[in-house]
Amino acid sequence: MTKQKRHYSALSQPTLEMSELVCKTLNHDATDMLIDKWLEHRNDAYWEWFQGVRERKHAANTLRRQVIVWNKGEFVPENIFCRTVDTGRLIPLDRTWTTHVYHHRSMQDRKLSMMPVVFTMLPELMLLRGMHDHGCDDVYIIVTDMKRQEMDDVTEYFKLVCRHAYGRTCKTNIGTQIQYDHMRLSHTLLKQRRTPCFPQIDLIFRAILYEKRPPFIILFSHQTTSYSQILFTHPSFVPAGDIFFDFPSGCPNPCCNDDCEMIRFPRRGIEGAAVLSIKRGGRLGRKIKAKEMCNWIDCSACFNEETQHYAESSEGSQSSVESGDTPTTNGLVCSKCRLVKYCSPEHQRKDWEEHRRVCAKPAA
Repeated sequence: MTKQKRHYSALSQPTLEMSELVCKTLNHDATDMLIDKWLEHRNDAYWEWFQGVRERKHAANTLRRQVIVWNKGEFVPENIFCRTVDTGRLIPLDRTWTTHVYHHRSMQDRKLSMMPVVFTMLPELMLLRGMHDHGCDDVYIIVTDMKRQEMDDVTEYFKLVCRHAYGRTCKTNIGTQIQYDHMRLSHTLLKQRRTPCFPQIDLIFRAILYEKRPPFIILFSHQTTSYSQILFTHPSFVPAGDIFFDFPSGCPNPCCNDDCEMIRFPRRGIEGAAVLSIKRGGRLGRKIKAKEMCNWIDCSACFNEETQHYAESSEGSQSSVESGDTPTTNGLVCSKCRLVKYCSPEHQRKDWEEHRRVCAKPAA
């Protein structure tokens, strides 16, 4: 029996198979090469920001909060650690990812490389990848040529769609509003000869959102007077404002203000972030619930009363003290840096080769 072909509309759920955009995939090796290239250019605003991170001493009460720490060694990703928002682990920024860049076929006809697209936002991608232990091995970027106001309007449109029509039937008046905004944006981008057109942007964006369920999607604009937008799929995925409040805007002109930025990184936390209100659960994906897991990467233990009892009964309280860990109601805390937890002294020893690069006493 022939499978019926699905048709695109503003209110129906699209699929990736329906997209006419070209997908260019940059694997882990390509990402490593870009990171090595970026490390050669240290005298920029990002380098100064990371130097500021090194001068900050983490507080003793940052066990569950977002934190980025650089305590030891030279400026390389494996020496800079970030707290993950999904597992609570402290992991280095040396974990690479696969980037899927969707672009109009005209860019392929002109044989334009997608490497510069990723390179221009590499520091932001490194930090966003470092904030996630799972679910961020793949990063999705949609390349557009929208100007600033058009990017603002498209962002508000996707917020509206996700709030009222993601995986559900919306009310009649909301559906009418979505269709009107869709028609208006389609006409605006068509009139300005933007590529890809808005229906293709909308199709691929919602298809990625529904089929892949990533922590964030990036709308990239190569217009010099515009910016690139990061759309987060949950508030917990947004970087904390008290850590990234002074993060560089990416603009090479030192006279520019905060509005002049190449990529809109949420330096003010939730207040300045584009967050999509997505209903989760059931067929729409798992509900987002932050965990607190053993810091050893190969351990799947989550901290609760059962794991605490297991750690003390199997190893004994004497072993816990000898290992330098402090028993708590939620696991064994590293007694020196107080940044990480373990389910047992054995896993603390296995993780030491990596954790030693960041372990240092907190600020008084």
